[in-house]
Amino acid sequence: MKIPEFIADVVSKLEEAGFEAYIVGGSVRDLLMYKIPQDWDITTNAKPKEILKIFPQGKYENDFGTVLLAIKNLELKIKNLSENDLKQVIEITTYRSEQEYSDKRHPDKVIFEDKLEKDLARRDFTINAMALRLRSGQASRSRSGQANEIVDLFGGKKDIEKKIIRAVGEPVDRFKEDALRMMRAIRFASVLGFELEPKTNRGISKMAGSLKFIAKERIGDELKKILKSDQPYEGIMMLHETKLLNYIMAELLLGVGVAQNHHHTYSVFKHCVLSLKYCPSKDWRVRLAALLHDIGKPKTKIMRKGVATFYNHEYVSERLAKKIMQRLKFSNVDIEKVATLVRYHMFYYNTDEVTAASVRRLIKKVGKENLKDLIDLRIGDRLGSAVKKAKPYKLRHLEYMFDRVQNDPVSVKMLKLNGDYMIEKLGFKPGPKMGAILDVLLSEVIEDPKLNDFEYLIKRAKDLGKDGLEELQERAKEKIEKKKEKDDKKMKKEHWVK
Repeated sequence: MKIPEFIADVVSKLEEAGFEAYIVGGSVRDLLMYKIPQDWDITTNAKPKEILKIFPQGKYENDFGTVLLAIKNLELKIKNLSENDLKQVIEITTYRSEQEYSDKRHPDKVIFEDKLEKDLARRDFTINAMALRLRSGQASRSRSGQANEIVDLFGGKKDIEKKIIRAVGEPVDRFKEDALRMMRAIRFASVLGFELEPKTNRGISKMAGSLKFIAKERIGDELKKILKSDQPYEGIMMLHETKLLNYIMAELLLGVGVAQNHHHTYSVFKHCVLSLKYCPSKDWRVRLAALLHDIGKPKTKIMRKGVATFYNHEYVSERLAKKIMQRLKFSNVDIEKVATLVRYHMFYYNTDEVTAASVRRLIKKVGKENLKDLIDLRIGDRLGSAVKKAKPYKLRHLEYMFDRVQNDPVSVKMLKLNGDYMIEKLGFKPGPKMGAILDVLLSEVIEDPKLNDFEYLIKRAKDLGKDGLEELQERAKEKIEKKKEKDDKKMKKEHWVK
């Protein structure tokens, strides 16, 4: 095991002061799995005040016996530390046991202990309940890995070999202490590619309802980590099978058993989770959009002549996706991205009818930054419908068209005439009318990029300036309605264009 010098040095300082000190938790798990730990935790029998005497640069601002040490603030003899090393913050925690968890998340009482065994027994899963002692206590020896000792009281090494997530002791007791551990179990399983040990699995199913006591942002954080993992589909299915999904996004479960039309082999729910599985994007937001893109179908299902239709389900899906993400306290930026992808996942595209102008209109609606993500969502959508070809000619042609028109103007900011010039040189007053004129100019330029000419735009703006605001707005509204009517006719002609 290759232990960083700065970690070995901190351990050495604690031992030289007469205390026990162990590397503990996830960092030990990662070392045993030949991974580079992202976080380093040390546990010791030294009390917080004693730790601060050894490391006066540390910070102790909690009730749980944890002192935070920023490597950049320590006086270490080690030279040439990397930028990543200097960003590290080590958590040094006093051995402790915990009592009562009235809020299902935090202990009501923390008791400092003298024995390592007591500290390991309070931890969540066996793979996180191991400790590593650098027996020599000296940085020079520990770097070479000599005489290191693993303390494994609960079979963590064996569970790593078996690739299972198992609670320390009685699973129900662990989940009563902290209900978020249930999601953490599934997150570890999806990140590491492990399975839930049967008794732990049953414990989660039994205690699933306790998740409602956990802060929504913490649930959102764990969901995000599951979606970022290499096995997001498996993670979501474990959430479903253990009933946790009922307390995270119950709206998704409305699609269980809801049959679709002949274009779809699977139920709405199965199609959604398979779309997630086959979505090629690594971006958790695109994966979430794939999972939620058809979530509105159960609310819009209508049978017509024995065929299921789901007209406008994309708009209902968008609203439900926003509702879920707002509930889980995701950022407005992330919510807007997912909502945009969900809303426009049904974009109609037929190579026989497409024009450069229609592609520019699509780019204006979804944003240039979302084009690749929209294609990835469509690929997941197709493969999640049992379609064998991920990217047919239509999608390849659309990508070609994206490249072809990517530098064409699709926003007011890209017009060669801007509001400042209109105010300073043409005498326009800032307000709704000037904004309406710019919208009309943009709509014309989207149809024909050659019209994005400074002199032409000046002349056209002056002509439009003679019209009233209501006339301008009505003109823009009429154009939008005609375009929407045309698109609706296409949708009804071929509702699910793949």
